[in-house]
Amino acid sequence: MSTHKHNRCQVGNGFSLEDKFHDECGVFAIAGHSEAANHVYLGLLAQQHRGQEAAGIVSSDGSRLMRRRGLGKVFDVFDEACIESLAGRSAIGHVRYSTAGDGSLANAQPIISDSWRGEIALAHNGNLLGTDRLRSRLERDGAIFQSNSDTEVIQHLMARTPHEDLTDALIQVLQGLRGAYSLVMLTPRRVYAVRDPFGFRPLCLGRLDESYVVASETCAFELIGAKYLRDVEPGEVLLIEEGKLQQLRLPKAARHAHCVFEHVYFSRPDSLVFGRSISRSRFEMGRILAQESPADADIVVPVPDSGVTAALGFARESKLPFEVGLIRNHYVGRTFIEPKQSIRNFGVKVKLNPVREILEGRRIVLVDDSIVRGTTSGKIVEMVRAAGAAEVHVRISSPPTIAPCRYGINTPTKKELIASSQSLEQIRRHLGADSLAYISRNGLRRAVEDHENYCLACFDERYPIAVEPDEPSSVQPRLF
Repeated sequence: MSTHKHNRCQVGNGFSLEDKFHDECGVFAIAGHSEAANHVYLGLLAQQHRGQEAAGIVSSDGSRLMRRRGLGKVFDVFDEACIESLAGRSAIGHVRYSTAGDGSLANAQPIISDSWRGEIALAHNGNLLGTDRLRSRLERDGAIFQSNSDTEVIQHLMARTPHEDLTDALIQVLQGLRGAYSLVMLTPRRVYAVRDPFGFRPLCLGRLDESYVVASETCAFELIGAKYLRDVEPGEVLLIEEGKLQQLRLPKAARHAHCVFEHVYFSRPDSLVFGRSISRSRFEMGRILAQESPADADIVVPVPDSGVTAALGFARESKLPFEVGLIRNHYVGRTFIEPKQSIRNFGVKVKLNPVREILEGRRIVLVDDSIVRGTTSGKIVEMVRAAGAAEVHVRISSPPTIAPCRYGINTPTKKELIASSQSLEQIRRHLGADSLAYISRNGLRRAVEDHENYCLACFDERYPIAVEPDEPSSVQPRLF
């Protein structure tokens, strides 16, 4: 989402509740179904983990578009009457995580434009580079933006493209864009699904009876009983009209660059992403981590929920018992009222609770998916020690995060990433752990069976798309 200031998740005392990277959205589309809006609603529910701050659905009855959107989770935004008001046989939807700044309703997607081309709705997952310049140029030419989301740039460009045919106009606009985009687009009679030539963000194609469906993750298909057909290929433009699927192509990129963090953390374990099981990848990460960095310990304990599958792999490979020594409270919101008298590590305790009977007197391998700033990880280690653990050995199923993402993930600046400036030993001391180890980059590649198709830029600073001289190089760019 395009912004001018960061808006990180805060609790009452300013402590960051979620010291994690955040994906910014999920998309869903269905073409030609009698209950289109209802199925989009369910598809968004399945992808709620990809964004919890806003949700929206646009439907088409063949002649006009109807939209409902709001701030909050899917359950908060839509009720039965609302879904019934979204008539029509095609629809698209979006869940959003506001990556920075303005979390207003104006930035909730899908966004609708109405130009000489007619009504067009767009929902998008990704991040385009250089859109500040494009937006400024469009504004100088008289364009009026209704939001501060860069998603609108695509619609303004399409309105100004001379091609009469909408598909030709869309392809021309896409060929001029740089960055990451997986998007779904709806007109009164058509549904489009597009993935950028690098394939940064996921997008998959399915079938429900006679209808085509598109989603960020296959877990959305499972909920509605749709069959997964395949991924939308990098650089592919799909046009769905009157039950027929037409495939078009954008020029090929130099390589594919699937975001490996989808497998490390973002996606649901029951999804297939980039054609591979998330659960399998995370189990392999834990197993390889145990091979590379074993620990002399009594039990393996995951940091829930994202560390669970990797911890299972670590336990299996190391032949140590797997124990649920931390319980996660899933019903905590983004903010809460703190007691007037300070409670040590209050922010973490609201989210996680140690099971003293499991931890006390034992040597613990604590498995998590990543360390970003190191604030939360250190407090978790301290909490486990306070519950009586004899030793705490931290194992991380991704490599050290040393650089921000530029392709659709909300990440801190480079200087805020603890591994960008501190050694392994310095981080260990900061966490207060008895030992600390990360999986190697080669180990991560093995875990996802990478054949040079993944982007690991946050771990190695090898960005697939070069940053131009006037683009920011060390701060989080404006995101969709």
